Amino acid sequence: MGYFLRLLQLLSTCVAFSLVAGVSTLQVAAGNWPIFVWCFCFVVTLIILIVELCGLQPRLHLSWDGFLITSASCATFLCLSGSIVFATACIQLLPHSPFGNHAIAVTAFSSLASLAYAAEVVWTCAWSGEFSCSVLTLPGLLHRLEIFVACVIFAFISSPHLYVHQPALEWCVAVYSICFLLSAVTLLLNWYNWDNRLPVPVPLVHLGLTLLSALLYASAVVLWPLYQFNGEFGGQPQRSSDVSCHDKLTYYMCTWDQRLAVAVLTAVNLLIYVVDLVDLARRFFYQLLRLCIRPPDSLLLSVEASSPNSVVL
Repeated sequence: MGYFLRLLQLLSTCVAFSLVAGVSTLQVAAGNWPIFVWCFCFVVTLIILIVELCGLQPRLHLSWDGFLITSASCATFLCLSGSIVFATACIQLLPHSPFGNHAIAVTAFSSLASLAYAAEVVWTCAWSGEFSCSVLTLPGLLHRLEIFVACVIFAFISSPHLYVHQPALEWCVAVYSICFLLSAVTLLLNWYNWDNRLPVPVPLVHLGLTLLSALLYASAVVLWPLYQFNGEFGGQPQRSSDVSCHDKLTYYMCTWDQRLAVAVLTAVNLLIYVVDLVDLARRFFYQLLRLCIRPPDSLLLSVEASSPNSVVL
């Protein structure tokens, strides 16, 4: 079943990329983000398939099932974001272009890839017998939602002219990139068993990274709308003031729409980070509370049992 799903993933991403690459009009309409997503997912899936066919999993010092679940869940959100961006870009393209069938086929194959990756997540969790699969828990779901929203933001800010004219907007782009890298670090901590290698507990590291990401996103929530829609800071408060929105034959979202989408998605991701932070703080507080209210006799017995010189009577 796993091989079948990976072959379906390779086929769907390859067909989606090939259809877009063969029509220059679709490339202009959809932008570079969906093309990057399909190529990236195709390469990662191909590497995973080669590793499994060659039996190289034991040589990789990581939880292979955890890696498959994490990579498939991230690929699900990536392909879903590519489908949404491409379909949104083609809403205006279909009535004016003879390549409407190509656009529908690309969206269909990209959606099929998302379903194939989602099916791999469910299959791997069921096959491995890990009922506490991190994807099916609230922290795992929130963490992957953060990555998904960041990927959609990257799709809308793929045009540098949205932010290169203001240092504050460049800081917002840096915030999106830094938080995405922090999420990747958290994924690496989940793949490997770092409990005995780090000087601090892994939950505390996760809590610190989430707090830092929430603070960074809070600055972006303020700066991005301020410098994009406030006239005193060089922004455009109304959509009618954007020249790119006047062309009815435009095959893509105008610049003002992209700015608004990034502002809304930034607020959404900040809300997700806050919910994740509250959940992590609650669980960390309960763990400390259980340690504090633990009876002294049980603590003494645990210390004596862990002592190498203790004698079991």
